[in-house]
Amino acid sequence: MSNALTTSSIVAVVGSGAMGAGIAQIAAAAGHTVKLYDTRPEAVEKAIAGIRKTFGMLKEKGRMTPEDADAAGGRLQAASTLGDLSDAKLVIEAIVENLDVKRQLFADLEKVVAEDCLLATNTSSISVTALAAKLALPGRFVGMHFFNPVPLMALVEVISGLATDAQVAARIFDTAIAWGKTPVHAKSTPGFIVNRVARPYYAEALRLLNEQAAAPATIDAVMREAGGFRMGPFELMDLIGHDVNFTVTQSVFNAYFNDPRFTPSLAQQELVNAGFLGRKSGRGFYRYDDGSKPEPESESPSAQPGRVTASGHNPLIDAIVSRATTAGVAVMHSASTSDDALIQCDDAILCITDGRSATQRAVEQETPNLVLLDLALDYGKATRLAVAAAVQCDPQAYRAVVGFLQAAGYAVSRLDDVPGMAVMRTVAMLANEAADAVNQGVCDAAGADIAMQKGVNYPCGPLAWADRIGLNTVMRVLGNLAQVYGEDRYRVSPLIQKNVWSGKRFHQ
Repeated sequence: MSNALTTSSIVAVVGSGAMGAGIAQIAAAAGHTVKLYDTRPEAVEKAIAGIRKTFGMLKEKGRMTPEDADAAGGRLQAASTLGDLSDAKLVIEAIVENLDVKRQLFADLEKVVAEDCLLATNTSSISVTALAAKLALPGRFVGMHFFNPVPLMALVEVISGLATDAQVAARIFDTAIAWGKTPVHAKSTPGFIVNRVARPYYAEALRLLNEQAAAPATIDAVMREAGGFRMGPFELMDLIGHDVNFTVTQSVFNAYFNDPRFTPSLAQQELVNAGFLGRKSGRGFYRYDDGSKPEPESESPSAQPGRVTASGHNPLIDAIVSRATTAGVAVMHSASTSDDALIQCDDAILCITDGRSATQRAVEQETPNLVLLDLALDYGKATRLAVAAAVQCDPQAYRAVVGFLQAAGYAVSRLDDVPGMAVMRTVAMLANEAADAVNQGVCDAAGADIAMQKGVNYPCGPLAWADRIGLNTVMRVLGNLAQVYGEDRYRVSPLIQKNVWSGKRFHQ
């Protein structure tokens, strides 16, 4: 049974910027009278006019009935003072990200609202526990973190501080559902769920760039066309703004007492220092002032190999073989004495990366003509795959692999021989961070996956993705990365280890 606020309850929003206006819009559309307050009265009037215009556009497009659109617009009210919010049952703050400023606001609100009024912060980075610490009634205080643009993004992180009453969090959760959102519960820790778990998506890409694995355009294309992500990491950082993205990374790094998993990138710091902040400044990893954007590097057409043999069984390798066979490539099958499933293309061996470099594996496996394949979300549908060849690999043997993959319908991008490649190491690190969040009680496995899909449009929840490729594979990749780099950055989450040893999956 839902415990959501009834539509007769007045909702107040403090702050009339993009976030505040968006929150006011969805609350009004859900049936609440909404009072919008800002220290700048003209900003409130502008926001209300903009929201009403949006309702009018939705009416014209048939997405709201004329009656609903007009009624929703009529439920918006401008508040001239905080005292005007005295009859609110929920006040949501969406002002500047500053601990002292927010604390002062909530101290002032406590003087005017009733004791049964719930107080919520839309903070994306400040501790909910710290914000509530000086309140007379900290139990009614909760985080209600929306994502921009609020009307379009489904996720709401419902964040409980140490003093938050469980019934308050539950009521906010139900209210978010009533407003058409997808809420997840989270504990007040640095970055909450999304801003914490998403760090590796940027961090691993920046490390790949630092190690000259490939140009940004190529890595972005691989992450989109093989990984299934809506945007590559470099174009996404350009969109967010490097000043914002770098600041969030620094904040999480500092909040976790310099945990190496969240180490900021010198390359991104250089962009910030130069003022190359991305789209908003006209230049970041890409240039936007001249309309040009470099194309990803793709291998030139190569002839099909004369002989292709698949051995061993791995669902990922099997998907590639199936696609190649459908495209008319003759693939023979043989039994394998190796634990690794592989495809032999003439004199070259193709197998999926396990976190070691191709050069290291070639030596350890005594297979000089070794080519590694990066992970894909769905090898049956991917349009591009990344490969990396051992230094000792014969060029002709490498071209046989390229020809096979091209015949199967893939564009092929060659990365320098970096451990773990691009998609595999990124997905492994995303899953590892999500697993640690679950292990530390920040959220549950379902909440972690929902947050990343609904909050940042990931093609698959990182823990569901780990289940799909095998938790033992994720643990092996991370273990090999840790050995290669000698860094605590790649330590394996205790929960992943426990699940591997027990045979348990994150989603049964």
